[in-house]
Amino acid sequence: MTDFKTLLQAFDQLLQPERFKDYGPNGLQVEGKPSVGKLVSGVTASRELIDAAIEAKADAIFVHHGLFWRSQDGRVVGWMKERLQRLLAHNINLYAYHLPLDAHPELGNNAQLGKVLGLQAHAWCGDQNLVSVGHSLNPQGFQNAEALASHVQSVLGRHITCVAPTAKPIQRIAWCSGGAQSYFEAAIAEGVDAFITGEISEPQAHIAKETGVAFLACGHHATERYGAPAVAAHVAAELGLSHQFIDIHNPA
Repeated sequence: MTDFKTLLQAFDQLLQPERFKDYGPNGLQVEGKPSVGKLVSGVTASRELIDAAIEAKADAIFVHHGLFWRSQDGRVVGWMKERLQRLLAHNINLYAYHLPLDAHPELGNNAQLGKVLGLQAHAWCGDQNLVSVGHSLNPQGFQNAEALASHVQSVLGRHITCVAPTAKPIQRIAWCSGGAQSYFEAAIAEGVDAFITGEISEPQAHIAKETGVAFLACGHHATERYGAPAVAAHVAAELGLSHQFIDIHNPA
């Protein structure tokens, strides 16, 4: 067992949220019971995850996507009321870290995504250096973007969108989990052959065709389901807590 403030300090010390300009508050978003023995991690603080955490008898939940975001409607009605009502009724602490969780060099979403895909980063770019740049641990790289897409699709277990304007070999790769399509041009400036992220918007398809750099959109949730359990497991082990990752399916 530990107390909720010690757990917060452990997360803050590891993820250093003060270093980031973010879209919402990082840290403790909902205060629950003072003592924590079981920690559940997940990607998003959805009602389904909260219900699953209640079923698992969690004292605290750790997520990437919390409840509160900049410029959102601040009223506690509808879906927000339903989520908060469950957390408060069961006295569950909610911790959420957005960009700090993406960026942690070993346990974050980008580092863990690179690990599962067999990629090694050696440089970083984009806003707040959130984009990893590196190469495949396979010394031969990938014959072309379709081969890279097939590999990523097999590892993540879902269909991906690949805009591959040329059949050139893929050696230098950039990646950033989630909705990082706006970083595509920063990655191109690093001389990459391909860019992997969660989502694609209309402009990136044209830019890929015009620059010859492949763009792989692999799913927002699918690319961000590795950091939260890695960080939560690490902190739980440090503090002697029980930990369980609950992956709520999301097609996005």
